[in-house]
Amino acid sequence: MKGFAMLGIGNVGWIEKNKPFAKAFDAIVRPIAVAPCTSDIHTAFEGAIGDRKNMILGHEAIGEIVEVGSEVKDFKVGDKVIVPAITPDWRSIAVQQGFPQHSNGMLAGWKFSNFKDGVFAEFFHVNDADMNLAHLPKEISLEQAVMLVDMVTTGFHGVELADIQFGSTVVVIGIGPVGLMAVAGSKLRGAGRIIAVGSRPICVQVAKSYGATDIVNYKEGDIVRQVMELTNGMGADRVIIAGGNSNSLSNAIKMVRPGGAVSNINYFGEGETLPVPRLEWGSGMAHKSIRGGLCPGGRLRMENLSNLVKYNRLDPSKLVTHVFHGFDNFEKALMLMKDKPKDLIKPVVILD
Repeated sequence: MKGFAMLGIGNVGWIEKNKPFAKAFDAIVRPIAVAPCTSDIHTAFEGAIGDRKNMILGHEAIGEIVEVGSEVKDFKVGDKVIVPAITPDWRSIAVQQGFPQHSNGMLAGWKFSNFKDGVFAEFFHVNDADMNLAHLPKEISLEQAVMLVDMVTTGFHGVELADIQFGSTVVVIGIGPVGLMAVAGSKLRGAGRIIAVGSRPICVQVAKSYGATDIVNYKEGDIVRQVMELTNGMGADRVIIAGGNSNSLSNAIKMVRPGGAVSNINYFGEGETLPVPRLEWGSGMAHKSIRGGLCPGGRLRMENLSNLVKYNRLDPSKLVTHVFHGFDNFEKALMLMKDKPKDLIKPVVILD
């Protein structure tokens, strides 16, 4: 089969590989819609998870099942399915501990284009199909559905980690597609004031449509100072980091109030350490909590997120600014994510 792969750090291209096969609990899926992610850029061009040779990229897909293992009960050949970016091993101790994302090792629930070939191929493999696939509802478009598998679940996980309460003042640092979903999720969770940090006009416009009440532009000065001015020196109740560099963590700690929480869903792709400012962390005693997490995957998560779209609570298609058709456009869509033109939020490739 043909796939678009990371050939080595900084080097991507087309490759031929053997078609995967399904063990008893698994499925083989043909993609019908895929989306590249900034994580693919961190992986392929920055070597964020180390060097990978000839590894097919991509972890965001909607597909059609072409093969199922003998023990798969709820899915059959021909079913259209939502494929979460995170596909845990559900027969693991980590699941009983409450962290399936880390089944059989830290971040090991993230398999596509990490430990095994991803979805930018003619076919791809899904482990534990009954637990990791969800049926695609007929009411949901392909563009909406492919946003659920990573952008929505990741942005919403930032909201969950932040433990937003009714009326909370929330800052979202970074309003790319994940940050925009953090804005939307904060509104759904009952936040009062939502301060979005970003500069690109298209992202600002969509952030406001999802519920942002204030915009902080880093090009107009220090974002900590701007947030502290907006909150009369008190700081925010919650800060969600959805983008930026290693300074984002330091800034978040500085702008959250004592007793508040910092939530991180950003993929820090470079550096050995992340800075924690001593004084603003109260020399370690400010009761400012810091939590970071890999987004949840699995069937139930996808079914629940699908319900938000199905019943008109959320429209993630606002994230999709570029739609391509055809297998050969994988590379074009990926390079858009790398170059990030001003009119881009998220590209999608539909495989007709």
